Amino acid sequence: MMVNITPICSQGFAAVCCGFAALITYLSLRLTYNVFFHPLSSYPGPFAAKLSDAYNGYYAFKRQLHIITRQNHLTYGTIVRQGPNKLVFNSVAALQDIYRNDNTTKPKAYIALGPRLSIPTIFTAQDRQVHRARRQLIGRAISERSMRIFEPTMHDQIDLLIRHIFHSIKRPQSTTINMTERARLLGFDLAGLLAFGYDLNLQTQEKNSFVLPMLEAGFFWSSVFLHWPLTRKFSITLATLKVFRRLRSQYLSLVEHIISSRTKQDKNAQHDLYSIVADELDSSGPDGIRASELWAEATLFLPAAGDTTKTALAAIFFYLSQNVHCYNTLANEIHSKFTSGSQIRGPSLAGCQYLRACIDETLRMSPPVAGILWREAYPSEQPFIVDGHMIPHGTVVGVNIYSIHYNKEYFPDPYTFRPERWLDDAKTVRDAFAPFSVGPRGCAGKAMAYLEISLVVAKIMWYFDFRSVAKSGSHGSESTGVFELLDNFTSSHEGPHLEFQQRGEHCKELDST
Repeated sequence: MMVNITPICSQGFAAVCCGFAALITYLSLRLTYNVFFHPLSSYPGPFAAKLSDAYNGYYAFKRQLHIITRQNHLTYGTIVRQGPNKLVFNSVAALQDIYRNDNTTKPKAYIALGPRLSIPTIFTAQDRQVHRARRQLIGRAISERSMRIFEPTMHDQIDLLIRHIFHSIKRPQSTTINMTERARLLGFDLAGLLAFGYDLNLQTQEKNSFVLPMLEAGFFWSSVFLHWPLTRKFSITLATLKVFRRLRSQYLSLVEHIISSRTKQDKNAQHDLYSIVADELDSSGPDGIRASELWAEATLFLPAAGDTTKTALAAIFFYLSQNVHCYNTLANEIHSKFTSGSQIRGPSLAGCQYLRACIDETLRMSPPVAGILWREAYPSEQPFIVDGHMIPHGTVVGVNIYSIHYNKEYFPDPYTFRPERWLDDAKTVRDAFAPFSVGPRGCAGKAMAYLEISLVVAKIMWYFDFRSVAKSGSHGSESTGVFELLDNFTSSHEGPHLEFQQRGEHCKELDST
């Protein structure tokens, strides 16, 4: 018996056509609304950005979102619609209105940061009370007072870097030092010691070196997920990749080992984060922190504390190697202030004004986080005003740090490395400066960053002279004078590759080490 399947096929084809037509109609209506009738339709910006967050996701994937955002400001002005529900600003007023504001919080997209997504951390918490309590507790580990106690440990680690440079000089064949690589190893060793008194030994051994590519990949995908939240579902596919899954498993196992090793010790055995939060573990008080929350905080504290300073350290050596006047001025300041390397200590560096100016100018031109830190307003009956603009409910706003740091209105001649601009005590310069963000959710680790950078730069310039050696593929651009960054949520980069020489007789004290 023959069955005529033509009607069945026709019905199926018709259903597919109807479904496709319905989809096209929906997308057309949605796009028409976004472009012409959306509350943000009057704000200028790239056409593609008005349609989908895929615009931000595409440039986040290319690690160029900070660059394209600045170009958009130059094209469209101070306020750019850079997403269906996103506005990015480029003004001091917006910086204050968005970030120095207790009524703003991080969007849900920040859940992309970290492997324990169900547990809010100091970096991802939306609730202001949870964030405030967590910051007060964990912030004590990276306060100025804490850094004074931690400084001897910091010296020990920095001295490992100094000896590495010294031994590279003494080799028969001259070698160069990749400052990005060395700064990153130093930063993560310090982070492990500050968090749980655990020495990762990255500067001297390769055992834990898998941490670095794992976290680099984590930063990259977190950036994509943050700027294009729809792709968060892709993380499930990503987690199935054998290489990524293996590295992630190794990293999480290492974190568990670090925490378990520390919790077996007396809480005062080390001055670290654990010694500060130990009394609050499983506390019933409002500031109490559960063991699971400590684990979640640790997975983000290590990369946050370890990765913050690497950009500034690599960049400052790039800028000094490209600017002879700045190099000589800073060298003279350090050489005239000290008579031995052992005198270089945190308190004694406080009077080195040109050193601080060089650091600030480096942080301006090459900020550790160069992109957009998105915020949204808490539900409220009060209007949300940013730089004189009433922001519709549901709108996500932010300032692109790279854009405002290169805004000629605040920083004339922005592509020139000019530390002297910070010696004039110009309020406008300070108001537009946000390498660690500003306000209640700004980076709590400024004291640690400034101390580490100051000590490393001062010690290296005390013992050595250096010059830049061009390497193929380096992201440091001698033609523009800018140390180029890739926007990876934090900043990724390469080099500079430096060749060092002993400075006079100053290295004699290193011969015995």
